[in-house]
Amino acid sequence: MYRWSTIRDKLENEYLADSLKGRVRYFATSYRESHDGDKGRAAIYLDGKPVVVGSTFEPGSSLYGFRYANDYLGLSDTDLKNGWFDQYDLYLSFQEFDNQSIEASLHSKNQLVRIFAILDRRVGKRTLCKLRETIETEPEVFRCFYAIRMDAEGLDA
Repeated sequence: MYRWSTIRDKLENEYLADSLKGRVRYFATSYRESHDGDKGRAAIYLDGKPVVVGSTFEPGSSLYGFRYANDYLGLSDTDLKNGWFDQYDLYLSFQEFDNQSIEASLHSKNQLVRIFAILDRRVGKRTLCKLRETIETEPEVFRCFYAIRMDAEGLDA
């Protein structure tokens, strides 16, 4: 598996759509010295403001339906649909995303993989417009990132 700095560099520079470069930032950290083991946080920022934040470290709530996890729950579809994720989910989701086609990533059951994909430069305007047909059936967090990408491309969501 890649180091976090390599993952972040690939997400922000290699994969990210040109219309979002310099605006989207990925964040992950681990608290190895925490009292209850390897805990950490992860987030995706737009223009310096968090869009989604996840953590195994403290309970609470976050933007767009994601909430902090009390404990590390792993990378199950149910956890991600319910908004539970942490830095390990971000790493593992990137590994899935980095090792499959953009089409497979757009249709993944893993919401973080789908978020990486919708922000990806390989997803063109025609694909974005085609997704309009089914966007209302998608989870709120995916719709949020879809709207971010559509706005960045100058398209109506």
